[in-house]
Amino acid sequence: MRQHTTVGIDIGTSLTRVVVCNAVGAIIGTGISPTRGIRHGYVLSRDEASESLVQALRDAQLESGSRIRAASLAISGIGIHAEYSVGTAMVTRADSYISKLDIDKAIADAEARLELKNKSILHAFPIIFKVDGKELPTRPEGIQGFKLEVKVLFITCLQQHLDDILAVVHDAGVKVTNFIATPIAAHQIVLTDLQRNFGCALIDIGAETVSVAIFENGSLASTHVFGIGNLDITKDIALGLRVTPEEAENIKLGVVGFSTVPKKKLDEIVEARLSDIFELIDKYLKKIGRSGLLPAGAIITGGGAQIPMIESVAKSMLRIPVRIGFVEFPTAGTTKTSKDQRFLIAYGVATNALDRAVPNKQSRHSGPSSDADGFISTIKNFFKQLMP
Repeated sequence: MRQHTTVGIDIGTSLTRVVVCNAVGAIIGTGISPTRGIRHGYVLSRDEASESLVQALRDAQLESGSRIRAASLAISGIGIHAEYSVGTAMVTRADSYISKLDIDKAIADAEARLELKNKSILHAFPIIFKVDGKELPTRPEGIQGFKLEVKVLFITCLQQHLDDILAVVHDAGVKVTNFIATPIAAHQIVLTDLQRNFGCALIDIGAETVSVAIFENGSLASTHVFGIGNLDITKDIALGLRVTPEEAENIKLGVVGFSTVPKKKLDEIVEARLSDIFELIDKYLKKIGRSGLLPAGAIITGGGAQIPMIESVAKSMLRIPVRIGFVEFPTAGTTKTSKDQRFLIAYGVATNALDRAVPNKQSRHSGPSSDADGFISTIKNFFKQLMP
């Protein structure tokens, strides 16, 4: 592998995508192939999923001129959950100044209080610190006190799912050096600091899943994945208009003109399913007390973001500002994927790996790297941008 390059892999339900970036984060190669052997983000056939990845890797290697031996991986699936826990630690230094060791002990105590049967921790984000019962607006290191408390947001997934998806990458001949939960993989390139501070929802509408990540005060506040997606709309159109799945997909994206399709009926079909999706999202926002209360609104990404009426339906259902998340990727050479949003997650994963490789950008609480053979130890990936 060429020195100072990073690779991001996104194995979705419908497409497998690979992005290779150079040292400044510009794309130098991409690969994409139809995914086989995956359903709702879960591995059904390890061999088929690995074959899909091999095909995408081959194209990315050819375009970038680099041999891909290691990569960062997006972890998706309906088994991803946000779980909260509170941990405490008594300050150990004689002068009562809080140290990194005290913070680590408090976080470890929060982890120990979790019920992790059949689950693995993907990320751990400390979102609230208290010293002697008083909440702090910043990190507590260097502050005097006797008792440290921390509220931690853990993102977890099923251990078997993590084992399976890492095995797929391993079978393709690639070592996984880092992994990131899909709901937060692209936040650094899609969202602004202002949006994260004011409060917003990053919604990714994939083929068979919809993920939501809520940001407030510059930090991740919650995340959830639903078992519904873009393909459900395609299925509805195919049934309602009695057309093939391929024709339904083209109709959904507006490729087929309305002269050959009854527009009113099509709109009713698409709006009904989109309403189902955003109703689920709004119920989740109500559950966490954020329905209609995100000033920076919702930013929609993923394949479903291309549906013509999605903004208007989302605004009506969520009652907040809505826009489509679009990124024009920096590229090197003559690569043709600068505006292809299908690579958004893979690019986000690759550039996060680049940040981790640059001195002084890696968070002080980043955990050890993982690979397909020895990843079972708990991994805590603390994004610097998400720390309070």
